[in-house]
Amino acid sequence: MMNFAGKTAVVTGGSRGIGRAICEELARGGANVVLCYAGRAEAAQETVTACEDLGAKALAVQCNVADEAQVKALMDAAVKEFGRIDILVNNAGVTRDGLVMMMKEADFDAVIDTNLKGTFLCMKAVSRIMMKQRYGRIVNLSSVVGLRGNAGQVNYAASKAGVVGMTKSLAKELASRGVTVNAVAPGFVATDMTKDLEGQDNALLAAIPLGGMGQPEEVAEALAFLAQSPYITGEVLRVIRALAEQKTTMIIVTHEMAFARDVADQVVFMDGGVIVEQGDARQVIEHPREERTRQFLARYSEN
Repeated sequence: MMNFAGKTAVVTGGSRGIGRAICEELARGGANVVLCYAGRAEAAQETVTACEDLGAKALAVQCNVADEAQVKALMDAAVKEFGRIDILVNNAGVTRDGLVMMMKEADFDAVIDTNLKGTFLCMKAVSRIMMKQRYGRIVNLSSVVGLRGNAGQVNYAASKAGVVGMTKSLAKELASRGVTVNAVAPGFVATDMTKDLEGQDNALLAAIPLGGMGQPEEVAEALAFLAQSPYITGEVLRVIRALAEQKTTMIIVTHEMAFARDVADQVVFMDGGVIVEQGDARQVIEHPREERTRQFLARYSEN
């Protein structure tokens, strides 16, 4: 168990799931916990009670992390209650999944605002406090989706990839003041966000050699390690049950050329389209029958 006695942690999105597990892990180590929640006051209070049962002091503050004024109020409340902020965990996040062709701009904006802009605003608000203290630990929640992508999650992948870039950049800015900035990139974890995947014959879950989803407590333990480390900064720690690499295929069709990248098990040109085979899955992609296209695909299918 990590020792956070005398430390104060602010955890965004701390009312449930991974956020609650993080709050409890930090409280177990002796930290004061200030958790923010978007709208579920009852769930937030349950987390406060759980932290207090572990012997810690805890406070819940309602906050929209995409609103700079509310973020400032959150940090002010933490300093007023406990005198300092030693640890910031940017965990608040949302999903609005959908194929890019059907994704509404509002769904893209909602995910970017909470996951990316919210992380930025919280880091901005706490950085001055930590620099004056010459001590601080910032740990951001990214995702394996931000590192490798996932169909139907263009907005989520963009937000989590952006978190990685901000983490590495801010780590360089704050290192000389004793402030570390790292990220945790979980794989599939059993939370409300992933409950629709449970119990399904899902190819993504089948690709996990250790079997099944991870647990919020596993992410919390990894995060606590980074929250205490005095030397690690600018790193992204994957918390994932060895998600196997899979061959994927991308076909981009234009009026002149089709491009194949990371070709699947087989790519066959035929009249009217391309058959792309990957395991038991088969997809026919229509495209113009130009000779240059046939030659291009033939070269890739031979490799």
